Amino acid sequence: MRNKPHIVVLTGAGISKESGIPTFRDMDGLWQQYRIEEVASPEAWRKNPQLVLDFYNMRRRKLAEVEPNAAHKALARLEQYLPVTVITQNVDDLHERAGSKRVLHLHGELKKVRSEKNPRLVYPWEGDLHLGDLAEDGAQLRPHIVWFGEPVPAIEEAARITRDADIFLIVGTSMQVYPAAGLIHELHPHVPIYYVDPSPAPLAVPNPLHVIPAKATEGVPPLADKWIREYA
Repeated sequence: MRNKPHIVVLTGAGISKESGIPTFRDMDGLWQQYRIEEVASPEAWRKNPQLVLDFYNMRRRKLAEVEPNAAHKALARLEQYLPVTVITQNVDDLHERAGSKRVLHLHGELKKVRSEKNPRLVYPWEGDLHLGDLAEDGAQLRPHIVWFGEPVPAIEEAARITRDADIFLIVGTSMQVYPAAGLIHELHPHVPIYYVDPSPAPLAVPNPLHVIPAKATEGVPPLADKWIREYA
């Protein structure tokens, strides 16, 4: 391990839930109100783009009402002392608002939009998105989100980052969503895994595994403080 270990963090919906963002898979989650195929798939966009826009506009307005929590802030504080890269399955900007600088979004970003014809034409977006809002190529703008059934363009970069990890921290994810869940198999066998989640899933890995069955706001700050004391 290097003098200052590279800590790679994989975060999921559980860390944002504690800021008040509803998850998809909990009993009180978003899927109780919307069917996946109606709002989060290419088919939904083709069939009823207005419903899709309404759904993501609602999510964007909700995001504006919440703040980063103690777990987000602890990871940002850790980055002030050690090399930290966050790979997140979340589409919110709470890591960035907490102060994290090195954040890779696997599933897109809620506060960005892109041309429906050219995925390279991406724009920052704060308010509601409407039918008739066009990219510079004249195409309708759509949410900059990786929908179900679409490839995950950032997964190769995420795999490269994971292979460079000296410590791997998993926070608030069921480890059931692929390809993100497969990142643990990119780790070198000696790299320790720390898994913070109230209901952690079993992980079949050769790596040293430290399971912390706690909420993100309870489990992450002590770990960050520990690593700062040990390695900074």
